[in-house]
Amino acid sequence: MSTMGIIFSNIYDNNMGELTAMRTSASIPFGSRYRQVDFVLSNMANSGIKSIGIITKYNYQSLMDHLGNCEEWDLKLGDGVRFLPPYATGHTGAYHGKLEALQTAMPVLERSDADYVVLSDTTVLCAINFRLVVEEHIRSGCDITVIAKAGIANGEKIQHAAFKLSADGEIEDMAVDYRAPEDYLVGMSMFVIAREKLIEIIRESVPRGKYHLERDYLLPQYNEGKLSVNVYSFQNIALFNESLQEFYENNLKLLDQDVRHSLFRTNLPIYTKVRDSVPTLFGEHGQASDCLVADGCHIFGNANHSVIFREVDLDEDTQVESSVLMQGSKVGARSQLRYVILDKNVTVKPDTRLQGTPEHPLYISKGVTV
Repeated sequence: MSTMGIIFSNIYDNNMGELTAMRTSASIPFGSRYRQVDFVLSNMANSGIKSIGIITKYNYQSLMDHLGNCEEWDLKLGDGVRFLPPYATGHTGAYHGKLEALQTAMPVLERSDADYVVLSDTTVLCAINFRLVVEEHIRSGCDITVIAKAGIANGEKIQHAAFKLSADGEIEDMAVDYRAPEDYLVGMSMFVIAREKLIEIIRESVPRGKYHLERDYLLPQYNEGKLSVNVYSFQNIALFNESLQEFYENNLKLLDQDVRHSLFRTNLPIYTKVRDSVPTLFGEHGQASDCLVADGCHIFGNANHSVIFREVDLDEDTQVESSVLMQGSKVGARSQLRYVILDKNVTVKPDTRLQGTPEHPLYISKGVTV
């Protein structure tokens, strides 16, 4: 039994606002030193998946720079890991959905000798052993396995796919693009399927204008009794980064020790690009309370309940509260930031006050001076 992986790097870019103006969802920074792609790529590597295609659309230069030759993940770019951009198949427009995007992967899928394929977005962050999911998929005898999580649905957010299960784990209801009630499991945009079955689905669907895996194939085929679906209930913490607000909230959730221990586990490590940075320097009056602080920072002011990425400078008498400061940001003396997201290389002038709210954090674009 062999398994290959397909990663969608930017299917849901439009949901992330200005965070994806110049980058893919996969390359969004997270948790002071990681990128979102680190989680799924590490999960695949930890699960013994060495053949991986990364479907890209645009703005993927930073993603390529981050992954380099993939040696941090014990993978090899070009041999095991391949970027699959639109020009590989002559497709230059925006993808309507996963099935259309998968056309880019058809040459790789057809040449592969893998028995199964793990499909995954980069917007749901967790530590998962895909090998266990594949084994359950095989035991189930179903056409497709969907990885899903309880405790996410709230009856308000529209979910791409949601499932109500019986006490014995059988599907009682499946819904797509639906404000799922709290008792539904929410799909994590991760799937396991036989490679030959996936090729069949792509060939049958895309020429007929059916581009969305969940809406155009999964739901109607299941309702018509033509597709058997298994739901793998993921039991550990999963963070859904599907909007700017969720990105902000989930970064701050990392300040909870239980969340960190669930995401960063010794048996399923999350790898990232290694940087040789000097330790963070704290000035005489510099403090960081209830914070994640990466290497290479200069902390001469005060930060509380915040996530601070590499090479961030806080000048004297700065006050930073409940904020996310990405790499290379500089905050001038006596400035005050509360409920703020600074993208990379933002400069905040001295004596500046920036304030959002917990529900609507203030976002400052990459490279801007305010």
